[in-house]
Amino acid sequence: MCDDPTVAAACRKVVRMFAAILLSLSVVFVAELGDRSQLLTVTYALRYRWWVVLSGVAIASALAHGVSVAIGHYLGATLPTRPMAFASAAAFLIFAVWTWREGAAAQDEDEVAAPREPRFALLTVISSFVLAELGDKTTLATITLASDHNWVGVWIGTTLGMILADGLAIVAGLMLHQRLPERFLHGLASLLFLLFGLWMLFDNALGWRSVAVAVTAAVAFAALAGVVSKRLAQTLRRRRETAAIGAGSPRDA
Repeated sequence: MCDDPTVAAACRKVVRMFAAILLSLSVVFVAELGDRSQLLTVTYALRYRWWVVLSGVAIASALAHGVSVAIGHYLGATLPTRPMAFASAAAFLIFAVWTWREGAAAQDEDEVAAPREPRFALLTVISSFVLAELGDKTTLATITLASDHNWVGVWIGTTLGMILADGLAIVAGLMLHQRLPERFLHGLASLLFLLFGLWMLFDNALGWRSVAVAVTAAVAFAALAGVVSKRLAQTLRRRRETAAIGAGSPRDA
């Protein structure tokens, strides 16, 4: 069937495309394991429905990797990583404040019912993922692959690799969501957004790796200390209330 020159050329093109899909999928899937994109997916899975997060990841991956493939295939250039890093850092810091305010509002109102789906949730996921991916090592790998392999295969493979890797992160987020209280999840999501923003600002944007490590570690330690101190205060208060009830019961009798 592939003896005809035209058909043979088409067969070779299809083979190259599938080879590019498998290679790109493998590279991106391995690169994303433990990457900040997976942590970001877990963070969103703590707040939004899983299909909203997965849809946002798929759309953002197709957009970001489409831009990367076009740059690598047609221009052979690289993206301006520093401006992208500044934009990503600003976006994540805004998300941190936004998530914290949502949690505080829910706590003040003492909501018992299930939280409503925030407006523009899908747009939020898409925009943050696009900003996080542009200039990331996955994007650089996509540009490199697109410059040497079939661009359609690279686009499909990198997008599928991202969806599969972040799909695992969504499962982890769902498991955490079933085991942890809603108020704690809001605080955890806000903290992760804050850490992402600080790391991108000091490391990716400014190039101060040591400062990024020190600042994010200090913030994480302060948050952990705050949680522990709050737990201890709650435990002591309960013990005092129990002791007061126990001391007052004989006199009541």
